[in-house]
Amino acid sequence: MLHSRARPSRSSLAAWLPAALVALTCWPSAVADDPVPLFEADIRPILRAHCLDCHGAEEELNGGLDLRLVRSMAKGGDSGPALVAGDPGASLLLARVRAGEMPPGNAKMTPAEVATLERWVASGARTARPEPETLPPGLGITPEERAWWAFQPLARPAAPEVRQPDLVTTPIDAFVLARLERDGLSFGPLADRATLIRRATFDLTGLPPSADEVDAFVADPDPAAYDKLLDRLLASPHYGERQARHWLDAAGYADSSGANQDDPKRPYAWKYRDWVIRALAADMPLDRFLVEQLAGDELVPPPHANLDAAALDRLTATGFLRMAADGTAGAADPEAARHAVVADTLAIVSTALLGLSVNCAQCHDHRYDPIPQADHYALRAIFAPALDPAAWKTPSERLLSLFTDADRARSAEIEAEAVAAQKTVDDKQAEAIGKALEKELEKHPEELRERLRTAAKTPAGTRTPEQVQLLKERPSADITPGVLYQYDQPAADELKKLAEGVAAIRAKKPVEDFLHVLTEPPGHLPVTRVLHRGDHRQPKGEVGPADLQVTGPEGETAIAADDSALPTSGRRLAWARRLTSGRHPLLGRVLANRFWMQHFGRGIVATPADFGRLGERPTHPELLDWLAVELADSGWSLKQFHRLVMRSTAYRQATTRRAELDAVDADNRLLGRMAVRRLDAEGVRDRMLAASGALDPTPFGAPVPVSADDTGEFVADPAKPRRSIYVEQRRSMPVAFLAAFDAPVMETNCLRRPSSTVAGQALVLMNGPFALEQARLLADKALAAAPPPAEADALGPGSVAALLEPAVEQAWRRALARSPDAAERREALAFLADQLAILRPADPVPGREPAAPAAARAEALANLCQQLLSCNELLYVD
Repeated sequence: MLHSRARPSRSSLAAWLPAALVALTCWPSAVADDPVPLFEADIRPILRAHCLDCHGAEEELNGGLDLRLVRSMAKGGDSGPALVAGDPGASLLLARVRAGEMPPGNAKMTPAEVATLERWVASGARTARPEPETLPPGLGITPEERAWWAFQPLARPAAPEVRQPDLVTTPIDAFVLARLERDGLSFGPLADRATLIRRATFDLTGLPPSADEVDAFVADPDPAAYDKLLDRLLASPHYGERQARHWLDAAGYADSSGANQDDPKRPYAWKYRDWVIRALAADMPLDRFLVEQLAGDELVPPPHANLDAAALDRLTATGFLRMAADGTAGAADPEAARHAVVADTLAIVSTALLGLSVNCAQCHDHRYDPIPQADHYALRAIFAPALDPAAWKTPSERLLSLFTDADRARSAEIEAEAVAAQKTVDDKQAEAIGKALEKELEKHPEELRERLRTAAKTPAGTRTPEQVQLLKERPSADITPGVLYQYDQPAADELKKLAEGVAAIRAKKPVEDFLHVLTEPPGHLPVTRVLHRGDHRQPKGEVGPADLQVTGPEGETAIAADDSALPTSGRRLAWARRLTSGRHPLLGRVLANRFWMQHFGRGIVATPADFGRLGERPTHPELLDWLAVELADSGWSLKQFHRLVMRSTAYRQATTRRAELDAVDADNRLLGRMAVRRLDAEGVRDRMLAASGALDPTPFGAPVPVSADDTGEFVADPAKPRRSIYVEQRRSMPVAFLAAFDAPVMETNCLRRPSSTVAGQALVLMNGPFALEQARLLADKALAAAPPPAEADALGPGSVAALLEPAVEQAWRRALARSPDAAERREALAFLADQLAILRPADPVPGREPAAPAAARAEALANLCQQLLSCNELLYVD
């Protein structure tokens, strides 16, 4: 067995590697000038993905074979040696792999992986260094795995030199342009001003600019007009709504609990949604934004009562940790359901903040990334005091009452007033019933009156059998409040008014409100154990709270189990502060990548939820690092990040394709032009509402309810045309229009939405009631702004169409924020003439009444407006 380097010390094998080693180990050969495969860099990742679960990850080895070391492979197991260095034909490991016997199951090695394994064996089964004499249990983390680009310490790289410095507006441009120049390319032409205002307005507010705003920006001679535009958009009340939509996707926001068919509503979840909108609108520093979501309750000393607005905000923020589907109330297997909630919460947190799915390590060491199973449970231990399956709280038990002592005192005062008023009602009622009874008794034999009187005045539940029988025989003597009107209508009417007065008094009581939060009991420090194969019925060794081992030097990622300065454990707060220190290797890169993706449609890492080996590598790694450092160093300001990106030449390019660029980079990964992007589902719906004039801009509050229409499709209440972020998000009731345009259904969370083009989208635009209604409203708005003259009623289709030209102008400007060009104008008027000829034919059509002139004009224009609302220019941003 050969090795290519002198023996390093055992401690150095797991040391935090310097950045220089990244160049050697980030790509699939540890030695750049040696094409021979090496075990650590080339073979171990293959075995980790396919074999080590059974042959190394567990203490009990299948077949007695340990594949973690080349030496143990040569030693072999129950079937003899698995490896003969230099002799592929004699190596049992290769024979079993070639025969398809190993690995078992359907997930086989790829031909490329088998070929790499063969080359490695044939070349002598080399290692990069001498192997250790012994290994601790599990797979551990090798230096090569620590050297993965995403796990390297953050440092600000210097902006590279470029051959065309005049094209550099911000440091971003230097990184992008340098990469383009390596392939003989450069930036494309800049977008015109009309394109730029549309792009910027959609990116920052999710709504279209008005035609007047476009005209004013295009005509503005001020060289600083674009910077002023950005300032105005960043200050817009709609900015927070747009940015919140992105974050709520990452958080897995839903207005229902999911996890079972009942899918019960979460009636107070919207308060977390509103907190996110307000926080982002105020440009809350992102470190605070994250700390409050992960540990806001640990910043608010218990008891959580009589709290001020700031404390309530911090508690509201913890709704982030209550977004996972939760079916623990009434679950058939409560313990399994509780563990599922914990696992889903961890999945949301890890993909949103770490760019990794630690749930792949719930049952065993991660097959591709250096995440031991113990790391999954160490992260779980951070949340265990608040999410403890052994001391579980169902969703209703986690609600926090907002009733204050003042509310209780006021409620008691009002109740006392209501009780006094009710006594008056009761006294008057008893008096009225008594009078009615005496009058009624006169109708009965005298010898029965006293017995009837006694029976009637005895409460129904305490009457003797004789009294029950007597009143059954003479029911008119059984006078109750419900039948008093039959005996004395005026008295019954008076009592009804008095009872309404009592109800009105009680209606003045403060309404008890609640928050959907996560809190942990003071002093609660449960033990967390690794679950064998993820089975909660098989707890094994104990683990303490810690960050992922690979995010820091060995032994330096532990979190204190109990912070004596806090009534709570302080675990979540400590981890949140570690994450937001500004130098955590994952968080800054993950956030910068996701914010970049919002502007360019694609992240620098195209897999925002997977920064591991199964994800894509960054197209501009130095730029990503620079942005991650800049984000923290600039005070964690998201608005400043937007300014930085949107002022760059890279962002301000046109979408024009160029032959020389397409020949090298057809997918535009190098950013030699701007990408055309389809609006997301909410953007399409909101733009149509804005165009039709129906959009209700009211912010915040309870969601717009969703229900099934006559066809069984789920629709938002049409009487409440608010922005889509305020539409109820029921996991079991996805709004059909939004689902057609790829709005996610939150099983866990969504870090990257697909952007599909499918027939269903055309159908909802052509036939969907929402699209048809918005087209009708747009036509009404256009006609109201430019009504045709009265003589239009008597003219033929062509003449009437010509008179509708001002309305066409209005429709175009409302839908597309511009006027139609000459060709579009001609085609629109010709279309209207054709439509009018159909709706009001010159020759009567048997069995069909022609439309009235005004109705025909409205319907023809609505049909034109439907085309405008369905066109690519409305659905896409260039």
